[in-house]
Amino acid sequence: MKAIFKKEIIQFFSSPIGYITMGIFFLINALMLWIIEGNYNIPNNQFADLLPFFDFVPWILIFVMASISMKSFSEEFKSGTIETLMTKPISIEKIVAGKFLSIWWIGKIMLIPTIIYIFSVQSLTMEGQSLDWGMIFSGYVGLVLLVGVFASIGVFASLLFKNQINAFLVGLFLIFLFFYGFEGIGNFNLLGNLDYFVQNLSLKSHYDNFTKGLIKLNDIVYFISIMLLFIALSNFVLRKKIK
Repeated sequence: MKAIFKKEIIQFFSSPIGYITMGIFFLINALMLWIIEGNYNIPNNQFADLLPFFDFVPWILIFVMASISMKSFSEEFKSGTIETLMTKPISIEKIVAGKFLSIWWIGKIMLIPTIIYIFSVQSLTMEGQSLDWGMIFSGYVGLVLLVGVFASIGVFASLLFKNQINAFLVGLFLIFLFFYGFEGIGNFNLLGNLDYFVQNLSLKSHYDNFTKGLIKLNDIVYFISIMLLFIALSNFVLRKKIK
């Protein structure tokens, strides 16, 4: 598992595409938070806090994580290297875990440069005021968990297709569905008493608690459960494909 993890990390950072992806991710966030006029523009807000960042960044991560994970298995099947991989003395579970953990790790690395926003917002505070450090900490905890879920979904989607574009589109759809789709369906009030239940299936409803400074056990359990679900599904699909 460690060998797969290291190989995926090295491949990502040995390619210009990896750095370009990270650069675009940081640039879009910077533009939306500091330059482009709108609801997410921090200087235009009345409060110096990072809530606009925590509200906006998941929407960028949906696309970024789907693009990073789309080749994790689809490329292996397309090039035929999956057969070589399966000859190694390593279990299917460890192969999937290595792929998943590497993509999750890359996602977490991409969040590191955004720490500069904390110091930028701190410079906007009035004398005698300070940032809500509890909210900032819980917000980043939520982002780390969210990136993990997105990675697990992306790996699963990559197992379904040899074509990376198809893997990207399906991964994008599933990530969006779990992040906001269920909440959107629940908001239509079409299911009666089930609306609240459907809304709570949404990752966004649980993630929003982290952005409010709340770290709840049930939210953490929900994120981890979704990760484990898609990892289990990935194990199942890979086992079926190599038979």
